[in-house]
Amino acid sequence: MSSIAIVPGTFDPITNGHIDIIKRAQRIFDSVIVAVAVNSEKNPMFNFTERIEITKEVIKSEKELKNVEVEGVKGLLVDFAHSKNAKVIVRGLRAVSDFEYELQMAFMNRRLNDEVEMIYMMPYIKYSFLSSSIVKDVFLNGGDISQFVSDIVIERMKKKFFNKGVLVK
Repeated sequence: MSSIAIVPGTFDPITNGHIDIIKRAQRIFDSVIVAVAVNSEKNPMFNFTERIEITKEVIKSEKELKNVEVEGVKGLLVDFAHSKNAKVIVRGLRAVSDFEYELQMAFMNRRLNDEVEMIYMMPYIKYSFLSSSIVKDVFLNGGDISQFVSDIVIERMKKKFFNKGVLVK
């Protein structure tokens, strides 16, 4: 029986911190599904379809990522996991501030489907502060984000904002 893990997120945009967690999950599980999710509490820079496309491009560009696929998810993550025969959801946990939210989600997911386990990975220290929100803020204020995201993401962000008439470096 092969082991399948889901690595979910909004991925708006996908960062090197996300890639780190995906690579590490891949070392443990036979197959990893990167689940690009809708989050009603967020106002994303990229729409759902764009986030799926960008995430697919970035994953494809990472040569060492094997047996990793990307899918969009609307609805409950535990239902998606069940539909994919995945028994594990892998999440990154950067700081104490992430813990309360993740604890609530873990309890709810357990209540909805107790056959799906939640596993948390701590990022490498260089990614411990990194979030998509910070990347977007630095980018929109003219900062260099090249050490935080792939060139694919940078080009898509430039294209998105150049088309809106926003000047970026």
